[in-house]
Amino acid sequence: MDQTHPLGEPMTQQNFDHLVTTLWKLRPFRIFTVELITGQRFEVDHAEAMIYRKGSVVFIGPGGVPYWFDHNSVSQIIGTSANDATR
Repeated sequence: MDQTHPLGEPMTQQNFDHLVTTLWKLRPFRIFTVELITGQRFEVDHAEAMIYRKGSVVFIGPGGVPYWFDHNSVSQIIGTSANDATR
C-alpha cells in the first residue's frame, strides 16, 4: 500500500485522498508513515488523532504536536511504521 514519488515531488490529490482514506478506515488501524517533500517523516499512530477533510489532514502526534499535511506537502505515504520502513 505504499505510494512513492521522487523526493521533493508532491503526490496527486487523487492518490493522496485514496491512500489517506484507505489507511484511516483500516480496522484494526495500522500505523503508517508520512514523508513530506522536505524529507521529514512521522508516524500516524492512531486514527482518532487524525482529522481528514478531502485534500488535507491534521494529525495530533505524541505530546500534542500537530502535523498538517496535504497532497502538495507529501512525497510518500508508507503503510508501515517508520521503524519498519527503514529496515
